[in-house]
Amino acid sequence: MSWLIYPGAIVTLLGLAGLGYCIKTAMGLRTANLDDDQMTAQLQRLVPINLGSVCVAALGLMMVVIGVLL
Repeated sequence: MSWLIYPGAIVTLLGLAGLGYCIKTAMGLRTANLDDDQMTAQLQRLVPINLGSVCVAALGLMMVVIGVLL
C-alpha cells in the first residue's frame, strides 16, 4: 500500500501548516497589547483551528503508518 504513504505525508504537512498558523497568530496576539477580553476572544477563535490541525496531522500520520505496515 505504498500509494497511501505520499497522500498521508501531504495531509500531515497540511496539519502542521495549520499548527504553524496557530502559533504565528498567537505570538502576534501576544505582542498586540490587547486587553484581556479581546485577547481571550481571539485565542478562543484559534482553539477550533488548533484542534482541527492536530486531528488532520494525526490522520495523516495514521495513513503513513498504515501504508508502511501494509
